[in-house]
Amino acid sequence: MSETEPADGGHARFVDDAPARGLRIDVVERGRARSLEEAAAILGIEPREIVKSLVVRRPDGTFLFALIPGDRQISWPKLRRLLGVNRLSLPSADVAFEATGFERGTITPLGSTTAWPVFADESIAGRISIGAGQHGRSAFVDSAELFRSLDATVADISDPL
Repeated sequence: MSETEPADGGHARFVDDAPARGLRIDVVERGRARSLEEAAAILGIEPREIVKSLVVRRPDGTFLFALIPGDRQISWPKLRRLLGVNRLSLPSADVAFEATGFERGTITPLGSTTAWPVFADESIAGRISIGAGQHGRSAFVDSAELFRSLDATVADISDPL
């Protein structure tokens, strides 16, 4: 945790941002998990129901969020084609923190210190779990409501693991 990071990580920002967007969330304490599969088991859901929020750096130095189901991986060729760019990358943990105010494993577009564009994989549907801005917490939300509240672009941006 950095000197400027609050004790709750970014959880308070997350909790404040959701209702400001008209979004209903259910936050649950689950304890720290060592993997996405372990988090899913603790929550009693399938890995595909956990949606990873990835911070992606564009060639111009700006960022975006890519929302990917837990049982899939980001497809760089698909996302590059969608964005019309030749290069994208995952920034280091420090750079991702600077861009969003969230540590890896807690990242979410809700409550990010900067409102980067959101791209969500088209296979995400129904009630999902996302990061809640703090290790050991998850939030459940309806995916369609989440995408609407974030003005997300929904497209095929993933591949099977």
